[in-house]
Amino acid sequence: MDWPGLIRAGLRGANLRPEEFWRLTPLELMVMLGRESGQGPLNRARLEELAAAYPDSDGERSDG
Repeated sequence: MDWPGLIRAGLRGANLRPEEFWRLTPLELMVMLGRESGQGPLNRARLEELAAAYPDSDGERSDG
């Protein structure tokens, strides 16, 4: 595993704080960077698109 490359990608490329980086699993980081899905990394526009498509339910849980 290329830890120096992953650290650079996480801290510089994804603008993660060190504590955020170290909480991720390598797979989560790779997905976040777009390396597993064939897509680019999740950006603000895509996050807002997903939030609009799947809004929170005002704190109510619907999973039973």
